[in-house]
Amino acid sequence: MYLGLDLGTSGVKALLMDGAQRVAGSATAPLTVQRPHPGWSEQDPDQWITAATAALDRLAADHGPALAAVRGIGLSGQMHGATLLDAGDRVLRPCILWNDTRSHRQAAALDADPQFRRLSGNIVFPGFTAPKLRWVEDNEPEIFAHTAKVLLSKDFLRLWLTGEHAGDPSDAAGTGWLDTGARRWSADLLAAGHMAPEQMPRLVEGTEPSGTLRPELARRWGLGGGVVVAGGGGDNAASAVGMGAVADGAAFVSLGTSGVLFAATGDYRPAPASAVHTFCHALPGTWHQMGVILSASAALDWLAGVTGTPAADLTRGLGDTLRPPGALTFLPYLSGERTPHNDAAVRGALVGIAQDHDGADLTRAVLQGVAFALRDNLDALRRAGTDLNRVMAVGGGSRSRHWLRIIATALGLPVDLPADGDFGAAFGAARLGLIAATGADPAAVCTPPAIAETLAPDPTLRHAYEEAHGRFRALYPLLSGIATPAEKREDGP
Repeated sequence: MYLGLDLGTSGVKALLMDGAQRVAGSATAPLTVQRPHPGWSEQDPDQWITAATAALDRLAADHGPALAAVRGIGLSGQMHGATLLDAGDRVLRPCILWNDTRSHRQAAALDADPQFRRLSGNIVFPGFTAPKLRWVEDNEPEIFAHTAKVLLSKDFLRLWLTGEHAGDPSDAAGTGWLDTGARRWSADLLAAGHMAPEQMPRLVEGTEPSGTLRPELARRWGLGGGVVVAGGGGDNAASAVGMGAVADGAAFVSLGTSGVLFAATGDYRPAPASAVHTFCHALPGTWHQMGVILSASAALDWLAGVTGTPAADLTRGLGDTLRPPGALTFLPYLSGERTPHNDAAVRGALVGIAQDHDGADLTRAVLQGVAFALRDNLDALRRAGTDLNRVMAVGGGSRSRHWLRIIATALGLPVDLPADGDFGAAFGAARLGLIAATGADPAAVCTPPAIAETLAPDPTLRHAYEEAHGRFRALYPLLSGIATPAEKREDGP
């Protein structure tokens, strides 16, 4: 048996998989996000351990014999989080999360240094880890002075599980400190960020062992000795492993809290000017490109919150038939935007609201706005040299067929739905745990699932969607730079 642990923004998921890659059980535990100031997003790392413990306790209660047979554990997690530890591995402050934009000034300053794009292959986005440490240096100098180690979110769980300070290249590529082509920390980029190599965890590939489960934890859940913990991967790379998106050109669209358009590549193809992310994949010798929007399902959840209607009911009320986009346009920049704009200050908008618009119109506009933001990502990927001919859908938002039909039509690409099963980040992490524990061939393990259904673009709406996307694109320059006084001060309390 093999265990995948995925540390998401809203919860921790633990998944059991047998040697034939059949899911034997799973459990989740919730997490909350704290937003003490506009543009801030934080979590207490101790909450991650509490949630992981609760999920594993539930697995032990429901699937005790299967959990006891685990030989390998893989880790996946939300990327870019700055978890700061002192010399005694004590947490110094809440983790600054991936969707926190307070460090936009520090990000711009680092990005102005040409070696960052040259060596990391990416723009230094405000959500990356490097500018967050510069923000801490500028605003919390005592904490910065006591920072002995910086760990990404899943790697804090690894420290708890194994006692090891370790990470992997796919996750590390989102810090701004990695030489992404060489798959190692860059001493030059660390120095430019006022950091030192000894503050970083050692790196192992996602398929390699990083340590073994601590005996006291093994005893708690009835596991044997020597359980291997794999390097694992950032959440998107692990999701790609779960879906078998590891060969050049394999792609997926993820509708989680954020939205991702992901394409695996067989070589390193940096294109930072496009605002496309170029990161290491979780398998050795592979990379990937992706466009990222900061609010996907989060946008629908926002609408659900303000209307008091569950998100599933909002989408269910739209029926099965797609309509041409109307004049109502939603821009989903609730927390700023990454690809293609790299704009931490921009905020969302509903434009064209009329008295006759109802809840269904608002829902349709939100779904279309996210789809058009993903279309912007597709255009950016094409400019970066990666073209796609189809995508697989994953994430909570993919449960809405209506939304996927909108996305297929907005992208002009067929969207594949995998057969029933769990092929997300926790499953991918379990696959990495299997490879690390057994030495199995990654290509033989990381196969794609069977496709249950393909949602094709609606050719009768192609022109209407192209026009609507044009209106969507024209609105961004009008919003760019507009911010309330509080938002302009989001880098400090």
